This record gives sequence, structure tokens and C-alpha cells, in this order.
Amino acid sequence: MPLIPLRPLLETIDKYHFAQGAFNINAVTQAKAAIEVHEMFRSAAILQGADLANGFMGGRTDFQNATLEDKKIGAANIAAAVKKFSEYSQIPVVLHLDHGKNFDSCKAAIEGGYTSVMIDGSSLAFEENVELTREVVKYAHERGVSVEGELGVLAGVEDHVFSETSSYTNPLKAVEFFKKTECDALAISYGTMHGASKGKDVKLRKEIPIAIKECMMHEQIFGVLVSHGSSTVPGYIVDEINALGGNIQNAGGISVEELKAAIPCGIGKINVDTDIRLAVTRNLKEYFYFHQDKRTSPFVGGIYKLLEEKKEQFDPRVFLPPIMDTVMYGNIPNADTAELVKVIEKGVKEAIGTLIVEFGSYGKAPLVEPVSLEEMAVRYKEENKIFS
Repeated sequence: MPLIPLRPLLETIDKYHFAQGAFNINAVTQAKAAIEVHEMFRSAAILQGADLANGFMGGRTDFQNATLEDKKIGAANIAAAVKKFSEYSQIPVVLHLDHGKNFDSCKAAIEGGYTSVMIDGSSLAFEENVELTREVVKYAHERGVSVEGELGVLAGVEDHVFSETSSYTNPLKAVEFFKKTECDALAISYGTMHGASKGKDVKLRKEIPIAIKECMMHEQIFGVLVSHGSSTVPGYIVDEINALGGNIQNAGGISVEELKAAIPCGIGKINVDTDIRLAVTRNLKEYFYFHQDKRTSPFVGGIYKLLEEKKEQFDPRVFLPPIMDTVMYGNIPNADTAELVKVIEKGVKEAIGTLIVEFGSYGKAPLVEPVSLEEMAVRYKEENKIFS
């Protein structure tokens, strides 16, 4: 099935009152695993490439310093992989840019093959955020591509997204934001946090999405609310990493119970990244623990060396530079690399599979209309005529 824009899936979420997990990927093999586990549960899939993930997939191992050209190459690589594995799939798949830094980043993703983009103007003044998001919406909707904005600031650190403090989303401003930008989805701040250290027993302010959705229904505005920074950070995986020589301290996520309780309050898309990173890193450590002869492999031994040098890290991008051709293009040149790819895929499936069930998207794939970008562009144009 060809990739679809995010909007048809959002409409299904809104109609049937469930939430769709949106999962970040940073390698071709992760895209493959993510699609396969969604197929197993007959769930539509939202695969996300963060702005800096595009830089990494463009070959920039120091992805924090990725240039726009790096991101263009990486966006095309991610899109090629997702299209390859979704082509013969029976589930709808969306490729979504997570935390687009600016208009050019969003444009690069769209040109590379993304079917949905998120523009993060949350650090800007309200009117500046509106103007930037509106600019992205105009460009994207003309091409059938859906757009997510953000209002309110989440605490924590993830890629280039950083804030020491949070600013909760004002429900009235959220409604105004939807009206002025015509975005399809909006990430809100209601107590979640980026990164692996979210605090203990986090309680989400569920009255915020409730108020926003109530006002939107009164105003007859369509839009789905998004929960960023929503990784659950499974304690058992953190413990296993540390038992294998890792050094991850003060890790804690949003409980699955809190996230599930937010779904009937209006949350429809839930972003998860850290859980996948942890599961893959645990699997890499475990592989070298049980296969000590591979520690000196000329093909994958470099990964073991990085795992030992950077015990406090859990982002697989830190460890995978020795096999960048496999990361970027999916090439598997030898048996050692093939074994490691299977290990990575198992970690992705473990992290994602549980949350597909918990968030309620299993079995919902047949409910999603398989709309093409061209068809969606026409719909957006008609909507704009109605509301302008």
C-alpha cells in the first residue's frame, strides 16, 4: 500500500476514540521491524523521523551538527526504506517528520517523501508560532501532506529539543491556534517530558486536553491532540542494561495507565522514542554478552567498543556508526551484521508491540481510508474554500 498522509488516520482516531502510537526510527532495519509489528496487530502505523534523525540517516554521525543538505539526503533514505517495506503491506503507513526545526527542514522532508510533518514553533511567541505553522501548512497542504504544530513547552531533552522548564498549553490559545493555522494536529504540554528522566509517578493534567476538545467541538473545529515526550521508559529494560554494564541513572517514564487515561480526554497520537532506544541498546549489550567472540569481529566489533566506552548512553545512534551503510541503506554484507540486524529488529518490535495493544490501535487498520497525497491535496483545497 502506498504511504498515506496523516489526516485520514487522524479522522479514524477521532471517530473511533483510540490513540495511535507514533514511533521514531533511525535506521532502515528499524523501519522494517516497525512495519512488521504493526502488520501483526493489524494496526495502521505512524513512523517518525526526527529532524536530526534525517541528518543521521544522511550519514552525519555527529547528527547534532547536521546541515540541511545532510537532512535532505537522510529524508530521502528514510522515505525510500519506509516505502519499500510498506509497498506490499496491507496496513496504511504514515511517514511523519518529528520536531521539524524550521520551514526548510519541513520542506526537505516533504521533498524527500514524507507524508506528514511537524513544525515545532513552541519556543516562539504565539503569533510568530502561528505565522510559521501557517506557512508550513500552506506549503504542505498544497501537496496533500498533513501538518502537526506545537503549543506549550515540554521540559526535558531530546535531540535539539531542550527546555529546563515546561509551560502548559492554554486551552483557549490552542483553539485559536487551530483556527488561525488550519493544522491537522497539535502537540500540547500537559505534563509529559522529553528524555528518559521524566520524574517519579508523573500525573498528567488531563483537564487540559478535555478543555481543548470541548471548545473545539463547540466551534466545530477538526484536530487531534498529540502527546509528545510519552515514552514509558520500562524499568525492567533499564535494569537489564545496567546489569550488562550500562550506567543509566534516574530513569523514569510516563506510566501506561496515565497515558491510557488521557486517551478518552482527547489525546489521539502518542509519540514514543526513548522506549525503542532502550530496547535496542539492551539487545546490543546482550548480544555481545552472549557472543563474546563477536567483540573482536572486524564487522561489528566497533559497536561493542562504543558500548563499553559510552556506558551512560542509550541512544543506538551513538553505537551504530561502524555499520552506517547498513543503517542508511539496509545493506547486509556479512553474517555478523545480519545477526546484529535481527537483534535490533527484536528490540524495536518489543517496544512497539506492547504499546499498540495498550493504546488500542490493534485491529483498526481496515478502518483507515487509504487516501493518496494527490487526493488529500484536493480535499485540503476544498476545505480551504469552505472556511476561507
